[in-house]
Amino acid sequence: MSKYERLSYKVSARIARKNNAVFVRKDFEDLGGYDQIGRILRQLAAAGKLVRIGYGLYAKAKRSALTGDVIPTLPLPTLAKEALERLGIEIGASQLEKNYNAGITTQVPTGRKIAVKGRINRKIGYNGAYVSYERATG
Repeated sequence: MSKYERLSYKVSARIARKNNAVFVRKDFEDLGGYDQIGRILRQLAAAGKLVRIGYGLYAKAKRSALTGDVIPTLPLPTLAKEALERLGIEIGASQLEKNYNAGITTQVPTGRKIAVKGRINRKIGYNGAYVSYERATG
């Protein structure tokens, strides 16, 4: 077994062991170099064990029972919120969520619009579906 295969095994084992659904390269920096880890994460994504949801962001994946495609294990809004928290960005309830919770509207928010405190310039999503952001108030 080569060093590269051992490193790939260690990364796969750590992903299986963790309860997190979202992973960043920093999670594996103690195992190898930046480029090595990036290469292994790309290979795991190609193998269907991970899904790339953004720059340096990967999520646990599974096969869809309906289509057979590789999809994340959790819905996109949940993954996006976890990813933003992992990146150190504060999030809050969007205006749509606030209106729904206050009883002002009966339209259920999809969760694809996330309120963030501060600035963000990141696309989080997969397969053409992305979350959007709005400035958090209060």
